[in-house]
Parts: sequence; structure tokens; C-alpha cells
Amino acid sequence: MVNLQSAGYAASGIEYGARNVTTHFSADGPGYKNLTTSRGSNQSGVRAHNERLVLSTVRRNGPLAKAEIARMTGLSIQTSAVIVRSLEQEGLLTRGEPVRGRIGQPSVPMGLTPDGAFFLGLKIGRRSADIVLLNFIGDVLESAHLVYDYPRLDEMMAFVLPAIAGMRTSVPQERLAGMGIAIPFRIWDWARIAGAPAGQMDEWRTRDIRAELEASLGLPVYLQNDASAACGAELAFGKGPRPQDFLHFFIGYFIGGGLVLDNRLYTGRSGNAAALGSLPIAQTDGSYRQLADTASLCLLERALTRAGKSSESLWGPPDDWVVDDSILESWLEETCRSLALAIIASCCVVDVETVLIDGWLPGHIRAEIVKRTAAILHETDAPGIEKPEVVEGTIGPNGRSLGAASLPLSDRYLVDLNAVLVAG
Repeated sequence: MVNLQSAGYAASGIEYGARNVTTHFSADGPGYKNLTTSRGSNQSGVRAHNERLVLSTVRRNGPLAKAEIARMTGLSIQTSAVIVRSLEQEGLLTRGEPVRGRIGQPSVPMGLTPDGAFFLGLKIGRRSADIVLLNFIGDVLESAHLVYDYPRLDEMMAFVLPAIAGMRTSVPQERLAGMGIAIPFRIWDWARIAGAPAGQMDEWRTRDIRAELEASLGLPVYLQNDASAACGAELAFGKGPRPQDFLHFFIGYFIGGGLVLDNRLYTGRSGNAAALGSLPIAQTDGSYRQLADTASLCLLERALTRAGKSSESLWGPPDDWVVDDSILESWLEETCRSLALAIIASCCVVDVETVLIDGWLPGHIRAEIVKRTAAILHETDAPGIEKPEVVEGTIGPNGRSLGAASLPLSDRYLVDLNAVLVAG
């Protein structure tokens, strides 16, 4: 498969030198809009684009016959057949069982080969870190988890390198496409709130973990804001119908957000667009506090500590939470009230039809948050705006690490319709 970077094409939103994702990421590659109405090109100079277009089409729609691939991409039957055959030979597409119709020869659907490529994703949070190994269709093959008081860079490297070394033994090295990192924006700014001693997180400001891991692993490494990565995971691996425009809240140690417009993740000039955790939320006493100070897991942790309860279970598997009902209820009330106000404020600026809420949460807690937030939103007077539907995200607790793993997937194998001339 031709590498678009060497062919003169750069994926929108990827700075190849620093490999920081700063602008757009989409469900089927940066710049993707609607493959059913997009057209490939038969020009020989953009074969790499057409290969990515075919992979993106199959990935979005599931296994397809060659004729369907040609119709959806706008490629000629002959060009489509050549590309499909090439991708099959490269081990990226696999023939399914023939489907017999009423007339003519049976069609043979072509689907993504699960073992066609592999991707690593690293989430670095304020209380825990996660590593996942994904295959080409997004299955989590292996994972590792680390809990800490606050993130130390040397400790992080000591966790990451051996864990990845073990994961690499289970996959062909030539098919390991790269690794993504999801990390809070300016993580060192949160040192005091995370409980780190003065100066202990300054190394995150001066050292480049992306470059260090790339040098140690010998793999391309990409980096993105953690909340944007969680939103990107919904685009890349989300289940069921998905609106073209939506806001995404991810409740972690601090709550964060992402914004999707026209099926593309918008991260803005600095990569920190839709920093929903910074929204000011009105309090009953007339003051204002940021959403991160009213709807984050750190508040639940503090409440447990004040009550003399252990908060350790919050940072392990979410289904293993041990939280007193009265403490949880108080946290839920303030979280849902704040989310409803944040949604109203956001919709004054961006007109979206849906809001997705996800997080490092047990499934039943996430469902309760969505239910209560939707009810408060419905009851709150907000003249001049169309209130969006509030629904659960479909990824769950691993959203940030899966979003990180989607970065090399997007860069290596998916189409960027904004970067290549498209022939209609």
C-alpha cells in the first residue's frame, strides 16, 4: 500500500513532524464527510487515495461486494476490482461467504481482515493510565492498567515500555502500524489539583513523551488531547446510527469534551477546542465555578475521603466501584445539574442535534446521569435555542485509550477527502 505521506499527501490534522493531531479527525479518516456521496479518482497518481477510500468504505458499511464498492466510491468497476484484489493480496481485505441472489452469479462480500493491522493506544490520566492493543476492526486484544497518586513521567515510561514489549510478541511486527497517546492538555497545570508536590510534574512541561516513546519503540507515535480522543473513539468505533453533529462529554478525573461537526472531530487551532470542562456554571449563591469543578470524578473522590471512605475503587475497573449511596447521590445531583447548564450554554454557540455522555463510569451510573440530565434540560427554560437529545455514548470507560489507538489507524489506512483532489 502506498504511503500518502511519501506520495505527497498529508492527512488533515496530522503534523507529521510532531505527530500532534490538531484539527480534524473523522470516523473514516481526517476530512471524511459522506462516503456514499464521495467519489474516488481513477488517476494513477492517486491510487493510494483510492485504496484508502475503499478501506474506509468497507469499514463504515461492513463487508461489501465489489460492485457495491465501485458504486459507493464512484470508482469504475475495473479500477475497483484492481484495488480490491491488491488489498486482498496485502492481507487487508478478506473474502466472505458468497451471497446468492435470485439471478446471476453469487456476490462475494469483501470485509476488513481483523489481523490486517494492529494499533496501540495509551491513555495518560490524572489517576491512572491504560494501554490497549487493537486489531484492524477495533477489537481490544490486550490491555494493561496502572493506578497512581499522580502521573510521574519516569514511572509512566517504566509501565509503558515493558507492557508494550509484551503485547508486541503477539502480533507480526510488520503489521503494527503505530501508537497513539491521549493525554490531558497541559497536564502540568493540574499538578496542585491532582495532589502532586510542588514541582513534581514540571517534567511533563520540558520532556516530550511522544518523541521519547517513538525513539524507544521504533514506531510512529501520535498525540492528542484526551477528551478529544474519547470523542474520536465514538467516531471511529461507535455503535449504531450516529448524528452528523454532536457534543461529547467524557467524565473522568476531570470532565472533558469534544465537538463533532459534519462527521468530523473539530479540535481547533491549538487542539483544545470544545474544552467543555472550562465552561462557567452558575451556582445557587450567584457565583460561578467551572464545569470541571462541579461534574468530575475528583469531586466524588474528595467526598469519599471527607467521609473517611476509600476512593481506590474509582480508579480500577468501573464495574467494581464501591461508593456509599448517599455520597453517590449528592455527586449525581450536582453533576447532572451542571451538565444540563453546560449543554444549554454550548448550544447557544454550536447548534447540535445530540449530546453524548460517556466516561470512566459503571454502565448503570452512566445511564442514570443521561436520564437525569435529559430531564433537567427539558425542565430548564432556554428560549432561543433548540434543545438537543441527550444519549449515552457507546464506547465506555476505554474511550480515551481507544481514541488514541485510532490515530495511527486514521493516518495509515483511512481516506482524507480534503487532502486529495477528488474526481466526480
